[in-house]
Amino acid sequence: MTGTLVLVRHGQSEWNLKNLFTGWRDPGLTELGVQEANAGGKALADYGIKFDIAFTSALSRAQRTCEIVLQNVGQPTLETIRDEALNERDYGDLSGLNKDDARAKWGEEQVHVWRRSYDVPPPGGESLRDTGARVWPYYMTEILPRVLRGEKVLVAAHGNSLRALVMVLDRLTKAEILELNLATGVPMVYKLNADSTVATKDVLGDMSGAH
Repeated sequence: MTGTLVLVRHGQSEWNLKNLFTGWRDPGLTELGVQEANAGGKALADYGIKFDIAFTSALSRAQRTCEIVLQNVGQPTLETIRDEALNERDYGDLSGLNKDDARAKWGEEQVHVWRRSYDVPPPGGESLRDTGARVWPYYMTEILPRVLRGEKVLVAAHGNSLRALVMVLDRLTKAEILELNLATGVPMVYKLNADSTVATKDVLGDMSGAH
């Protein structure tokens, strides 16, 4: 019997609100972000799941989201492993810049390419493929074996690190993953087959709120 993998993107951060490229910078959650994390946690509580272990990134917005979710499911002291392999994509020289200012500096088209191509990184940063190159091995060695042993595993992370995982789980093409946005605080519940393919996927909330 295989287990369950739950992915949650962190709630809105202070820099999401200010329209800044965040990457590996470490702003906290906004009030709305806390509300989104609580809503995701309540949805999981209503779903009736109890976790065996949680994974999150080395960044506080994901860690706080993880804590809030675990409080809502009644497991505030659950073992939680933090690793920068699950960090957001590194935006390099764009980190901390307002997205409109970046467009003014480099041009709309160039910034769009950096944000939305699969394998073109911004200066000093990571492409989505680069992000996947650290997320996928970590998933294969640390997370997937637990799920295949029957454990229920929570991963609270970031838009791009989770997109890299969803790309593998949902078997999306490079073109399809570029169209995918993950809503903040909305849990995705995967039950896996013994061969690690997806048996079922439930989205506990409204994905249309993605940004």
